Amino acid sequence: MSAAANSAGQASSTATGTGSKSEQAYEQLKDRILGGEMSPGYRLVLSSIATEMGFSVVPVREAIRRLEAEGLVHFVRNVGATVAGIDPDLYLHTMQTLSIIEGAATALAAPDISAEELAQARKLNTQMREVLDNFDPVRFTALNTEFHALLYARCPNPHILDLVHRGWNRLGRMRSSVFRYVPDRAHASVQEHEALLDLIDAGAPAPDVEHAARAHRTNTLNAFLAQNHQPPSPI
Repeated sequence: MSAAANSAGQASSTATGTGSKSEQAYEQLKDRILGGEMSPGYRLVLSSIATEMGFSVVPVREAIRRLEAEGLVHFVRNVGATVAGIDPDLYLHTMQTLSIIEGAATALAAPDISAEELAQARKLNTQMREVLDNFDPVRFTALNTEFHALLYARCPNPHILDLVHRGWNRLGRMRSSVFRYVPDRAHASVQEHEALLDLIDAGAPAPDVEHAARAHRTNTLNAFLAQNHQPPSPI
């Protein structure tokens, strides 16, 4: 590699933050939060984290500020930085919205879902069923995200699809897995997936597919609301 090319590569690395200690601290902390190693309420002690990572306190502080801006960390008076849990109001509004738009997207996509994609969705649901035996909420959520993405991906309306993606991204920023809070909901979720796939496979009318997809999303929301002693969603 020429000196010019090597210099360009180094410049690119610097521009993307690859060599930044703040960026490294941010990525490590985010992975640990989203992976469930640092659960909601976990106290983020700057000095301890810095020592563990081999950094000074400054890049760790910068990383935590970024995570706070993303909603993954918040500051508690007399405690300091802690890993954030799910904001009940934000989760409620996001799930209510998704129940409507993702239901519509899935119904619109259903006629164009290929046999191969349907088979892949069934395979993913089988993997989710296997996870239930030794429940891993993070793994279950990753499979669940991939499962639903297969079902709505062929929605021909780009505006609806954009709204669905925004909703899922918002959920991802809130928490790695709602199933950590309502693990019993996972069993019913797998059964509802199977019923939804059967409807799509049978070429059911669009309103039936939309209703099933919408009810599935609302059922997860209501399980979370019940766990937090809140009334069920009217949607």
